[in-house]
Amino acid sequence: MSDMVEVVIDSIRVSLMSQQRIVILRETRAERYLAIWIGIYEAEAITLALQEVEVARPLTWDLLKNVFNSLNARVLRVEVVSLRDDTFFGNIVVEVDGHEMNIDSRPSDALALAVRANVPVLVDRSVMDAAGIMPEEDLQEKGEAAATEVSAEPTEEDPNRLSVFEDFFEKLDLDDLDQEDSEDKDKKE
Repeated sequence: MSDMVEVVIDSIRVSLMSQQRIVILRETRAERYLAIWIGIYEAEAITLALQEVEVARPLTWDLLKNVFNSLNARVLRVEVVSLRDDTFFGNIVVEVDGHEMNIDSRPSDALALAVRANVPVLVDRSVMDAAGIMPEEDLQEKGEAAATEVSAEPTEEDPNRLSVFEDFFEKLDLDDLDQEDSEDKDKKE
């Protein structure tokens, strides 16, 4: 466990391109983040637990927690243990009769259980080193790129900066647009 880094769930994001969910884990002792793509249902389950929303009937992860409790097993922690072929692998560590057991799990399911059981979330250091993101580096690079883009833009005093639109505006026949609008109104009535 010494090669593990403790993290907390920072946020759950929605990809604007695909509507898929991404859970963002933040290292507790550093400003390093780990983004893991998760399913819609797992994202909802994590969000509900984080916001302490009560549901009428137990979700799968509530059921799993109840099963562990009924069997006198205690969830100790959940882990993200490896990254292979762009797939994260998780682990639920449970204590049963004084013995630790490791149960293979998807990280999303392990996280949904962790927020319900209030247990630590750990990430293997090699996973964090391979896939972790340092925001300062990203922001600095983006800032430098933005500065380059800004300096490359024409100034307001440049008389040619809107010339690409001049031909378009000159060819617009607004009388035709008015005629089309009145024809559309007649069709609707």
